[in-house]
Order: sequence, then C-alpha cells, then structure tokens
Amino acid sequence: MTDAAPNPLLTPSPLPYLLPPYADIRAEHYLPAFDAAFAEHKAEIAAITRVRSMPTFENTMVALESSGDMLDRVARTFYTVTSADGTADIQAIEEALAPLFSAHNDTIQLDSALYGRIKTLNDQLDDLDLEPEQRYLVERHYREMTQAGAGLDDEAKERLTALNQRLSTLTTTFEKNLLADTNDLAIVFDDAAELDGLTVGELSATAQAAVDRGLEGKYVVTLTLFTGHPYLASLTNRTSRKRILDASRSRGSRGGEFDNRGVLREIVRLRAERAALLGYDSHAAYVTADQTAGSPSAVHELLRRLAAPAAANADRERAALQAIIDTEAEPFALEAHDWAFYTEKVRKAEFDLDRAALRPWFEAERVLQDGVFYAAHELYGVTFTERHDLHAYHPDTRVFELHNDDGSALGLFVLDLYTRDTKRGGAWMNSLVSQSRLRGTDPVVVNNLNVSKPAAGKPTLLTLDEVTTLFHEFGHALHGLFATVTYPHFAGTAVFRDFVEFPSQVNEMWIYWPEVLANYARHIDTGEPLPAEVVEKLAASETFNQGFATSEYLAASWIDQAWHSLTTDQAAAELDVAAFEAAALADIGLDNPVVPTRYSSTYFAHVFSGGYSAGYYSYIWSEVLDADTVQWFGENGGLTRENGQRFRDRLLGVGGSMDPLAAYRDFRGRDAEIAPLLERRGLAG
Repeated sequence: MTDAAPNPLLTPSPLPYLLPPYADIRAEHYLPAFDAAFAEHKAEIAAITRVRSMPTFENTMVALESSGDMLDRVARTFYTVTSADGTADIQAIEEALAPLFSAHNDTIQLDSALYGRIKTLNDQLDDLDLEPEQRYLVERHYREMTQAGAGLDDEAKERLTALNQRLSTLTTTFEKNLLADTNDLAIVFDDAAELDGLTVGELSATAQAAVDRGLEGKYVVTLTLFTGHPYLASLTNRTSRKRILDASRSRGSRGGEFDNRGVLREIVRLRAERAALLGYDSHAAYVTADQTAGSPSAVHELLRRLAAPAAANADRERAALQAIIDTEAEPFALEAHDWAFYTEKVRKAEFDLDRAALRPWFEAERVLQDGVFYAAHELYGVTFTERHDLHAYHPDTRVFELHNDDGSALGLFVLDLYTRDTKRGGAWMNSLVSQSRLRGTDPVVVNNLNVSKPAAGKPTLLTLDEVTTLFHEFGHALHGLFATVTYPHFAGTAVFRDFVEFPSQVNEMWIYWPEVLANYARHIDTGEPLPAEVVEKLAASETFNQGFATSEYLAASWIDQAWHSLTTDQAAAELDVAAFEAAALADIGLDNPVVPTRYSSTYFAHVFSGGYSAGYYSYIWSEVLDADTVQWFGENGGLTRENGQRFRDRLLGVGGSMDPLAAYRDFRGRDAEIAPLLERRGLAG
C-alpha cells in the first residue's frame, strides 16, 4: 500500500453491483486488506461468543452470517485474479497468504465457544420456530463445524491447524508448478508445414502465441489442462501430434523445480492423516460423508458399474481406428496421439461428418449472443446488456448486465474467454459478489475459458468442444445468478460438490436444441445455417467415441479415489506415482495405453489444487440427474418459459438453502433414474 491513495479494498466498491474497482487495485493492496479483514472478522466472532445470554437464532446465526463481509469481499476479488491473471506478484502473494488464510479459517471453524452456541441451537431445533432456510442453516453450520474438527480437544485442534496450513501451502505450490511447467512445455514449431491440418484461424493463433513470446516467425502450441489437445484431431503430421501429447503428459513429472510428484505425495499423506484425526478411515470417506454420495463405496460402485462397458466400447472403437490405419500405404499400430485424428476419419466415414470443418459455423460472438444468451432468454426471460463502462481485472474481460423479464435488475456476468500465460488451464465459474437478502447484495459471476486468441482482425471460431464448454460454464453462471437466498452461506453454487455440476451439465442440452442451434450456428461468411443433414449426423453420432470419452473420465475419477482412499499407513509409504496410477487403472480395467486418463496425478489440478479432492466423480454422479432432467424437458415441451421457470424456481433458485436431492425431487416429482445416462453414453446394453 502506498501513501498516495487509500486502499480501495478496505471499503465497499463504489461501482454498480459492488464490482471490484480493479482499475484502482494494485498487488500491494491485497495483503494489508487481508490483514484488516482477518482482524475485523475475528472481532465479529468474538462479539458473538461474548454474549452471555442463551443462544438464539438472531444473536448467533444471523450475527454469524452478517460477519466476515470485508473478508468475503477481499477474498473473492483476489482469488478471481489468482486463477485468471496470476502474475508473478499475485503468485507470490498467494503463496504468502495460503497458510494465513488457512489459519484464519481454522480460528473460526474450530472456535469452541461458537460451536457450543450452534450445537445448543441444533439440539433445540424442534422447539425453535424457524423457517425452513433458517433451520437448514443451523443444521449445516453444525454439521460443517463438526466435520471440520470443532469438537476435538485442544491438542488435536493444534495438529489439525498445522495440517491445514501445510496443505494450503502445498496445494498452492502444486498449482504454481503446474502453470509454470505448462508454459515451459508449450511446443515451438519452426515450420507451418509441421502444423498441416490446422485451419487458417488456428494457425494464426499459434503464430500470435509465438509473437507473444518473442518468437516471431515461429508457431507455438500451448497446452490445455487435460491430457489431450484439440489440435490432435486435425494435425496430419504424426510427429507433431506425438510432441504435443508427450509434452502434455510429462507435466509435473520431469524432475527439476516444477516437479509435482513429491508435492502430491505429501498432500495425500497429510490428507489421510487429517481424515484419521477427524475419525475417518480415509480422505475419501471424510469428503463423501458430507456429499450426496454418502460414502466411498457408493462412488466406487457407480464407477465400477460404468467402467467395464466403457472399456469394452473403447476397445471396439480402437479396433475401428486400427482398421483404417491398416488400409494405409504404411500401416502402424495405433498410439494414444493418433486416437483423435483417426477418430475424425472414422466419424467422417461412418457419419460423413468432419467436426473440424464446423468451426466457421461457431463464431464466438454469435455463439454467445444468439446461442448461450438466447437460450437463457427463452427459458428464463432474462436479457443481457453489455456494460462498456464497466471493466474487470483484465482488458480481455467483458461485463454484461442482466435483467429479469419484469425489468428488475438481476446482476452482472463477466466473460473472460481467451487463454494467456497468466491464466490456469481449463474453464471455470466463480463469484465476485454473491447474492444475499441479509447483506442486500446482488450477484456478479465470472466465466473463464481458454480459447486461443486469433491475430487482430481475425474472427474467433470455436470448436464444438469449446461451444460445449461455453454453454457448460454458463450453466454454472446461471446457478450463481439465479440463487435467491437470505443467508450468504447458501448463496449461488454453495451446494454439495457432487451436485454442483448438475445445472451446468443440464445447460449443455440447448447446444443441439433445434431453435437454439438454428439461431447461433450460422456460417461466418455466408450467414447460412448449419445444414440440416449435418445436424442429423451430429445427432446420429451422439454416442460415437463415448467409449473413449467415458473411459478417460472414469480413469481420472478412479485415480482420484485411489489416492484418497489410502489409510495413513498406506499413504506414508514412498509411493512411485506412475506405478501407483498404473496399478489403480489395472484394478478397474481402464489400463488401456491408447486411452490415457484425462488427467494424470502430476497435473490433476482439480484434486490437488482445486476443490475436487476425492470428488472428481461428481461429474458422472451429477450426470445421472442431468440426463434424467434432459428427458423431463423433452417430455414437457423443451425450450419454454414455463419449463425454465420451474427449473429456476425449484432448483437453481434455491442455491444451497435445502438438501439438493430434496430440491431435485421437488422439481422432477421423483428421484433420478440412471437409465437415461446409460443410454446417452452407449452403456445401456
């Protein structure tokens, strides 16, 4: 902080919807702001626990939910930037902050006096005259503090705090190493001929990436977060494909300063120790105990049920790919870096469909305005207005204001579309401001993607996978925008981890919905809609390559479960990471060398630096609900305001303020059935 101006983080933002004033915020503002926010929050909690009168909902729960406003504001402002624009200065602050934030959270979550007051209320719930959201608030705080260790003795709490602080440092280190190694492993090509098969736009993006790195005249392919890469489906040069996949799979395991193997082993060991301290057999048991799954055994049962048919489908797909290779002048044995390329050949042969050739119909602005926003308007009545007067944390971000169909203000949506070296891989949604009646705040949500930015003046043409990602992440955004709750604890996407992917996956259904597709999928040059015969082929090929897609996902989910199902004794061994993965994949029958896991351990950010540890199964778990919901929409008229309003009111709108499966039953009229998922993924047989 400088003497020239006050710290803009210490007071609420003057901008509409409390959008953080990033133009005024500098890196040196963050740590002093966190120090002040920590102190204020501790004082607010102390004021609650000093009250001598018996606990009431008002003097305990309302006071607790009213506390921490400054900390929430500062943290959301900062952590949005750490993932989306993590400069060296920001990374250094994040490393310094990690143990401090962990210690502060433990100070609150392990506060015996606060826990005692909440326990008293929880024990008296049936005698208190509470609304359903109020009752659930007491239950959730009691459950979460109990699971966090608030009931432990002082010695155990001291060890728990040390574990949490060390884990916070390690997960930050894991993410920092991954970002650095991903950037370091970007593949430099000297000749455009090595990238034969890329479109003009894709080649332009690689040339621009080279210019950005001071390598004019060369071509740079940056890596995605997951194992594969979109370019593998198009590149005709086998060596180029192999270079890209080899680089991707080597991240975090090459030795040297960015090696994540030792980091993840320590994370696994400490998570197992923490779980044991809290009374659980493993970290997976600890995590799933407070999810809809309930236990690791329920997760393992689902994954094993799906793995065998998925592996069998993948093997049939492999044989089809090999058959095409065998007809070539110089046949060879299919390898992992060949899969996507020959999959497109099979797709073209079986369905006369070239997905790479579809990009001219998926111009990014049209997909956004006439696809993503259009579907939301038709379903929920919301309208979008770009606010050119408002700016977020980076020049690439765009800000849109949303209104309901009655004209009332809803919130802000921030889109950050393009990849850059300071942004972590993948795609995600987060909230800059969460809605709360208690605090009088409206939502501000952010969607981040990693689309390659074309050279100036060139259009951004998306792959079909990127279109899917845009719709998916906007499903999270709608969840964050529509949740209408009183208490901040339930705001936005604050639901169980294995439920949170459900709304985003449902939003993907509108990609192919006839009215939506016809509205956005128009050729960049001619304006002609995507031909009807192509649409039919896309529908016909829906289960195509699902053996591969399901297998690579299940493999990653099983690796996550394998690491986090270890007991303290098992985790204490000096495990070889590659050997451990291989044994885990063999155990579930997904050890297919041409179908690599979607994430290997050393770059599995979801579970070693994100919030999905022992929870990567959440996507397929939520997809059971998703597929069942898609069936409901199909049976009830599809894209209508009535259907959208029902989904908004009974699911999206409740946020985390009720049990999510109860909310689903309220929407659907019954529990979800698995049959629609099995059919979608070609596993019904």
